[in-house]
Amino acid sequence: MSALVVAAVAGAVGCEPVGGLNSVSIAVTTDQVGTGALERNGVDVRWLNCTAGVDGEGLGIGVASPAASAHRIADVDCTGKTGNGEAITLTGKVTQELGGRCVRGDLTAKAGGRSVFRADALGDCDAAPTTAVVNPPPAGGGAGFRPTVTVTVTVTEAPMGK
Repeated sequence: MSALVVAAVAGAVGCEPVGGLNSVSIAVTTDQVGTGALERNGVDVRWLNCTAGVDGEGLGIGVASPAASAHRIADVDCTGKTGNGEAITLTGKVTQELGGRCVRGDLTAKAGGRSVFRADALGDCDAAPTTAVVNPPPAGGGAGFRPTVTVTVTVTEAPMGK
């Protein structure tokens, strides 16, 4: 019998359009800043996992299109556990994500059946954006430069036999 293992890794650098929403960055940022906000409110967070869907794409991974990005809203759904095993939820709508520093919208957190907070912003929305250059444009301008998407597929087969 032959075993086929396929692993696909997609790296998309800079998928978020200017002024738009990217469900992956929203989910990651909400997870990070939401965990911090819960802990500052006295919740011992064991783990928290967030998903986001932009404008009815469904919860999961999706990328906003530049043409429709101006007034998009993302639904966010986070679940987790406290240090003593109680359920945590952080849900709501996100209208803006600021480079991993902050999310804005209407978010509600509960832990162990009690309301922890309702917020219109989580994280440090006033922090200056990082100035690190991840993917510099080519020499001579490059105003229309768009990073490429790289997909790597690895296939491993096991020979049949004894």
